[in-house]
Amino acid sequence: MQELFKVQAPSHEAVFGGVSMMERFRKMTPPFFKGESDPILVESWLWETEKIFRAIQCMEEERVTLATYILQEHADVWWSPVLRTQFADGAMEVAWTEFIHLFRAKYIPEHVQDRME
Repeated sequence: MQELFKVQAPSHEAVFGGVSMMERFRKMTPPFFKGESDPILVESWLWETEKIFRAIQCMEEERVTLATYILQEHADVWWSPVLRTQFADGAMEVAWTEFIHLFRAKYIPEHVQDRME
């Protein structure tokens, strides 16, 4: 898992006033996501995570690395093979919109997603 995390990391680390983006993110105490199947919890996690990204002025290309850092248990187990299989072509970065699409597809049933739109 540690190696997968490094693959996603941008080649440069954004630093603001000597504090890395990861440190800024962690200081905001982001909510962990363990793989709950309740669509409200799924959307709430996404909303809270994106709210933190806006507050710390997180660049788009860093969001997946930070968000996947706070995946735990079933969610972390789900992401590891997705990263290996879906992005096996050597893509160094996964777009945030692609992550959201895969995340919702996994944790929110399609018929519920249709009603949410």
